[in-house]
Amino acid sequence: MSENTTAPDGFDDLLEANRRYADDFHLGGFDGIAQAGVAIVTCMDSRIDPLGIVGLKPGDAKIFRNPGGRVTEAALEALVLGTHLLNVKRILVVPHTRCAMTRFSENELRARITELSGVDASWQSFGVIDDQVQKLREDLAKVRAHPLIPADTVVGGFVYDVDTGLLEPVA
Repeated sequence: MSENTTAPDGFDDLLEANRRYADDFHLGGFDGIAQAGVAIVTCMDSRIDPLGIVGLKPGDAKIFRNPGGRVTEAALEALVLGTHLLNVKRILVVPHTRCAMTRFSENELRARITELSGVDASWQSFGVIDDQVQKLREDLAKVRAHPLIPADTVVGGFVYDVDTGLLEPVA
């Protein structure tokens, strides 16, 4: 970084934590491929440690996070790149229990965001989930049928329980 660069206000605590992190940094030099051959699509929920829940460490897997842990077009793009360029051989799709994306209808969420932001959010899609297991099955089918994801890629779906830490397999 250049000496003339200053951080925006409100980040001092995080930058201080980053300096402490960098003092003991040992992850440099990785080549960027998934050492364990794993990709995980999961929710952005802060209760989820995507690597820890399956016993992996930094450098082992590619992680894609979004609200609800859905297989979106962007997630598919990441999975195609991962399977062809980054050593991904197994894909886990992992939504979780007590997900906010399962609690509201699209209209309820739009109304709530409109209320909180003071800006009309009626046009915004939030991808709410009415039946989590059914949507997970649809997402698994989407990955398995994608023409650019190799047929020998192992694809599995699991619901992560945020209260027990356990993964429940979904076929």
